[in-house]
Amino acid sequence: MEGLLTHRNFWEDIVGRVDGPIKFRLILQPTIAVILAIRDGLKDARAGQPLYFWSLFTHSSERRQLLKDGWKSVGSVFVFAIVIDGVYQFVVFRWFYPGEALTVAIVLAIVPYLLIRGLADGIARDSIKSKGRESNPVI
Repeated sequence: MEGLLTHRNFWEDIVGRVDGPIKFRLILQPTIAVILAIRDGLKDARAGQPLYFWSLFTHSSERRQLLKDGWKSVGSVFVFAIVIDGVYQFVVFRWFYPGEALTVAIVLAIVPYLLIRGLADGIARDSIKSKGRESNPVI
């Protein structure tokens, strides 16, 4: 019996998306999420903000604003990922499984965004620190 959110071949279907129609989205969506994450990570580093993902857990008073700011950047990519996966599902399965679409959207948009935003922030911070040392040499 198939569920409305996902059906019994969930993992086979997820893996099958690699060779299926509209496979360009598997490159396009993470690429857009990475570009947005780099932009936001650099902005965080310049502003001296703590690492985004870490802050979600350690700055509970700012969590709502942090989530809102992150969603502004990655929300459209996430929605686009759901829509494109929905098109894929209708073409391949002739049905829409929201659970699978959410899983794919999280993997293609949210995960790359969170990982790369922190990485970009960390690299930018190191660069800013090293430039600061060069302009203020220790004698």
